[in-house]
Amino acid sequence: MQWVFLAYHLPREPSTPRIALWRRLRRFGAAQLLDGLAALPLDDRNRERFDWLAQEIREAGGEASIWVAEAATRGDERALGERFRTASAAEYGAVVEAARTLADAEPTRRRQGLARLRRTLRTLASRDYFAPPERVRAERAVEALAAKDAVRA
Repeated sequence: MQWVFLAYHLPREPSTPRIALWRRLRRFGAAQLLDGLAALPLDDRNRERFDWLAQEIREAGGEASIWVAEAATRGDERALGERFRTASAAEYGAVVEAARTLADAEPTRRRQGLARLRRTLRTLASRDYFAPPERVRAERAVEALAAKDAVRA
C-alpha cells in the first residue's frame, strides 16, 4: 500500500495556523506520526488535501513537503494501519455511547441526537480507511436508536 506524507513546520506564533492545520488533519483522519509528520493512505483526494495544506502552511510562513512512499516492512505497514484502526475505533465507540445515552432521552432530544449521530457516522465513514469492528457496532447502535424512535412515534 502506498501512503502520502505531509512533512511540515509552522512557527509557534501566531498559533492560529497551527490550530487550523491540526483540526484539518483530524477532520481528514490523518495519522500524526511525529510532530510535523502526518500520513494518509494514498489516493487522489488525500494527495490533493495534503497539497492544499502544504500551500496553506507555506502561506503562513512555514515549510511543507509532500512525500509518497510505501512501508519498508509488513510490520511497519500493519503498525500504521493499526494507528488508523485504533483512532477510528475510539470515535465509533463514542457514537455507541452517545446512542445508549440518547435511548432514554425525551423524544425531541432523541430525534435531534439521532440526526447528529447519523451525520457523525457519515463523517467517520468518509475517513475510515481500515474499518474496525466498532464501525458495525456503531451503525447497529444508531439503527437501534432509530428503531426505538420509530416504535414510540
